[in-house]
Amino acid sequence: MEFVSIRIITDDVARLAEFYQRATGVQAAWSNENFAELTTSSATLAIASTRTVPLFAPGAARPANNNVIIEFLVDDVDGVHQNLAGFVEDFVNEPTTMPWGNRSLLFRDPDGNLVNFFTPVTQAAIDKFAR
Repeated sequence: MEFVSIRIITDDVARLAEFYQRATGVQAAWSNENFAELTTSSATLAIASTRTVPLFAPGAARPANNNVIIEFLVDDVDGVHQNLAGFVEDFVNEPTTMPWGNRSLLFRDPDGNLVNFFTPVTQAAIDKFAR
């Protein structure tokens, strides 16, 4: 098994795609007005309209009501924080070094989903995420 993507369901695909393009620097690829994907070397962030939910099961997913944290490994979380200041409206915390060795920046996207940008800073964390 290989984990390949996470999908956010939203009422406004264009708004979230623009937000994640700006936050990550990754260009979205659009299948149609209801579906966009931002693909990195390790996984894809898919953004789909609420209009796509009935294709799976009506009411199965509700926008801005799902409990996940979307995480991105970045080279310099403090630098990313500076770049996002004035753009991100809801920072949950400033860059903070966590007990497990990552320096993390937690914020909310326009739909309220939690996003964590992190940089490994201890040797154990650096080794874990070595590319």
